[in-house]
Formats: sequence, structure tokens, C-alpha cells
Amino acid sequence: MGGPPGGWVTGRSLADLESTVGETRRTVEGFVVEAGKVEEFARAVGDDDPLYRSSDVAVERGFPAIPAPLTFPRVSSFPRYRTDRFDLGFDPKFVLHGEQRYEYDRPLLVGDDLHGDTTLTDVYQRDGRRGGTMTFAEFATEYRTGDGEHVLTERATAIETEGAAAEGDASDDTVETDDDPDETTERQFSGHPTDGDGFANPSPPSGTDGGATADDLVGLPVHAGLGGEPTVPEPSAPGSLAAGDVGPEVRVGPFARQHFVRYAGASGDFNPVHYDEPYATGAGHPSVFGQGMLTAGVAAQAVADSVGLGRVRSFGVRFQSRVWPGDTVTARATVAEGVDADGRDATADGLVLDVAVDTDDGETVLTGTATVAHDS
Repeated sequence: MGGPPGGWVTGRSLADLESTVGETRRTVEGFVVEAGKVEEFARAVGDDDPLYRSSDVAVERGFPAIPAPLTFPRVSSFPRYRTDRFDLGFDPKFVLHGEQRYEYDRPLLVGDDLHGDTTLTDVYQRDGRRGGTMTFAEFATEYRTGDGEHVLTERATAIETEGAAAEGDASDDTVETDDDPDETTERQFSGHPTDGDGFANPSPPSGTDGGATADDLVGLPVHAGLGGEPTVPEPSAPGSLAAGDVGPEVRVGPFARQHFVRYAGASGDFNPVHYDEPYATGAGHPSVFGQGMLTAGVAAQAVADSVGLGRVRSFGVRFQSRVWPGDTVTARATVAEGVDADGRDATADGLVLDVAVDTDDGETVLTGTATVAHDS
């Protein structure tokens, strides 16, 4: 497909970008899973389960140490853990976080000291139905301990659009795909503004004036997850579940700007569109809005509450829309027929959960899947 008018948005030709596919770099070093950070991260995504702050509770539930929430690898985006990244030339104003997926050999545990090697697995372009060209970059990061134990694989898709996406583009746009040469298909385009996942190297746009003031950050009271003493549902054994069964609902909100600031501090996602009101509105957004991985953290809680953290073998999400100040979201995990997002039959070893996060207005802001083993 041809490039956008006036040249490539990335500043690099598609052929140039394709020449780096298959390249691997050590992008994460010294990523230590710390007890205080695990508790901070869990509370930032609205999860008050004592599993994430009590060694005694962790041992009672069969873990050798306090485990981390499913989306905790996001914390590796802090600069102190980052050693390298790919120079794709993406313009940060137009970069979206398309998809995120984790494949776990085991949960992350307090005390783990991990490094990550990232491979650029694919680069391609697609034309959106509304016009314009989108450039996709897919990454896979393998996380291992110092003695070489493989703990998890993280897969992420970054998307650069030709210009600023209009409101609704993230959920309504469609791109043509031709992965199968014998069949032309379509898939829903989804995305969420991102800081680049730490794998690519966008920098903040220049020429922005001002910053967030105290008045900009005033919002609704901050509530994380359940109020008072948390009542954690008893996870269900996968063998006791059937297609269509729905796990415990997870309800978080209403979100205030402070929630987005707190998640930034817990995760390392400091894209100013999430906390700097003048920056966000100057970029064409109605206001600041929540990080996509904050919503993913709420969805991950629904999965863990349904079947138990230790049984989850993979968790992946696609971002459909954004969460705004004042929104309250509800996450649900539903037992699927047994086929995961890649069309593989997962029923031999466990089951598949379909995950969705909806606002009280009925808008779906995230969809995803998780595969679950029968045993922890």
C-alpha cells in the first residue's frame, strides 16, 4: 500500500522499518518485583485483595511469596529498568496502543529480578476505512530471571495513525487486512493513546505550554475497588464451570483525575494526556482520560477473581474506547466455548474466558480473552 500524502508519518519508509523486523534488544534490566510496588500497583487498578500485600495470605493460597497482579509487567516501563528501545520514528501525538497480551509460565513473585529481551516481530501498514494510513509495529518481550528461568512473554502492538484520531475512531474505524492471501478479511481497529510501551522511542511533543494546575486535578473522591474491608470472592475451579458462566463482577469508580495520576505513579505510564489538562485539550482531547492499561488492570482483576491468579496462563486485551473522569466501569469474565483469541482449542488443558469492561452508560471500553489451566 502507498504511504500517506507528503511522505511517511514515521519519517522512515516501510522498507526501512521492515529491515529491522526480527531484531532483538535487551530492553529491560534489573526489574525487581518489590512488595511495596506490588501493593501500590494493585490499589491503583482498584484491587484491594490482601493477597497483594500479605505474605501470610499468599502462603495460605499456595504461593511461595506475594504474587503480582496480571498486568504488573507494565511497571517495567519505568526508566530505571529500561536499557534500550527501538527507534521507529513514530510521532508520539499519533501513537495508539492497539493490543496487549501476556503469556505466563508462572505468576511474578515478590523478589523476582527480571530482564527482558524485546523482538520487533512485525511492521506493516493498513488503510483505515475513514481514510489515512496506519502503521503497525508488533513487539514480543521475553522476561527471564538471572538464572535463565522464563517467566512470561509480553506481546504489544503500537499503531501510528496519519493524524490525530477523531473521537470514536478507536472503536469505530476498520482496517482492511490480507494476512490470508486467499481471503480478504476485516478486523475492528482499536487503540488507545500510549507512551510507546517503552519499546519504541517517542518523546513528548514540543511547543506545549503550561501544565496541570491544582484546579485541573480536582475531581471526584478517590475510591479504589471495594470500600472498607474487602470481600474477596472464592475462585471457581475450572472443571466446575461451563460455557456461559459469568464470574464475579468487578466494579471500580467513579474515576477522578487522581486515579490517572496514581496509576501513572504506580505503572510508569507518564503520558501527559492522562494528567495534564492543558496538554490533553491542546492535543484535541475533551479532557484527560484514563490509561488503557488501567482499564486492563480492572479486567485482569475480574479474571483472577473468577478462577484464581495462579491458574491464568494468558491474558490479552484490545482497547475499544477511553475512560473519562466521572466514569464507573464494570468488568466481567465469561466462560467461552474453549477457543482463544488465536483460534486455538484450549479446552484440553483448561478453559477460555471472554473479558469485557463496560461503563455505566453501556459503552464497552475493552474486550479480551484469558486462558486458564485446571491446576495452579
